[in-house]
Amino acid sequence: MNNLNSILIEGNLVKDPLFKTTPKGTPVCTFALASNRYYKQDNEYAQETSFFDVETWNRLAENCENLGRKGRGVRVVGRLKQDRWNDPEGKMQSRVKIVAEHVEFRPDFKKSKGERQENKNSAVAETKQNLGKEKRKKEEALAF
Repeated sequence: MNNLNSILIEGNLVKDPLFKTTPKGTPVCTFALASNRYYKQDNEYAQETSFFDVETWNRLAENCENLGRKGRGVRVVGRLKQDRWNDPEGKMQSRVKIVAEHVEFRPDFKKSKGERQENKNSAVAETKQNLGKEKRKKEEALAF
């Protein structure tokens, strides 16, 4: 019988994701996530920040590389995995990370001024193109 190993966590990316491929060509993307917890202590609010390493594979890794950037909010659903190894001195070391099975990015409102202008120009060009198509359809319909 398998034991339950599941985690859901929300936070913000600490830095831009790191994308790599394995020697066999499998995409893997890693990033660090900071999750804040707020609580009341002695009638004052306090904050506790925890940092987690997240690993994604295959298509999910490609999506995280494209959509992730430092500071962006993210929700991760996955499982915990413990890596163990011996350091050069022979001491046993271990680290727990999250292997993501699902990643959702919060809306990206912090775009640079250049990106906003570029998106605006793109939307205007697309609207003009659609209006031109509609005008041609009407002209074709009148021609009959």
